[in-house]
Amino acid sequence: MEAIRKDDRLYTYADYCAWDDEQRYELIDGIVFAMAPGPTSAHQRTSVNLLLQLATYLKGKQCKVFHAPYDVRLNADKEDNTVVQPDILVICDPSIIGVAGCKGAPDMVVEITSPSTARRDRTQKFDLYLKYGVREYWIVDPDTKTVSVHILRDGEYIIRAYTDADTAPVHVLEGCAIDLSEVFGL
Repeated sequence: MEAIRKDDRLYTYADYCAWDDEQRYELIDGIVFAMAPGPTSAHQRTSVNLLLQLATYLKGKQCKVFHAPYDVRLNADKEDNTVVQPDILVICDPSIIGVAGCKGAPDMVVEITSPSTARRDRTQKFDLYLKYGVREYWIVDPDTKTVSVHILRDGEYIIRAYTDADTAPVHVLEGCAIDLSEVFGL
């Protein structure tokens, strides 16, 4: 995912909504990033397997799970210049769920890495989710079959690492645990 410049200015959510070239973008601090072409089969299967476990756990509960493409406007009440599309997210506050996406920080964000996104997921998005108070951030790597879980505590992320042999607790969802052998069971 490369930064692209249409010109030297910074963009807002209003600009983002006006683009109709059928390309998917993310907007981070006013800078436009073109999203990579469609994900790989391993990425898709990993996403579906994780989504199914979360959706099953959340059935009948207040928290809701969403998947890409779904706009997350992290600073909608201020500059409104940051829009990302995580692979999976969980929102427990219904007041931030809008018709066209989320206005505020989700409780949980999952990014499933690919060669074109891994670096940004581990650096720029890590910093972005920390800044806006995402309580739990998972970086899932289908190639290495590992998950890095970042739990927000006192303004910092505490990191836990898991492999496909583990069951990973979801800290923002009491009693929820994800069987990673099923997530990576491609």
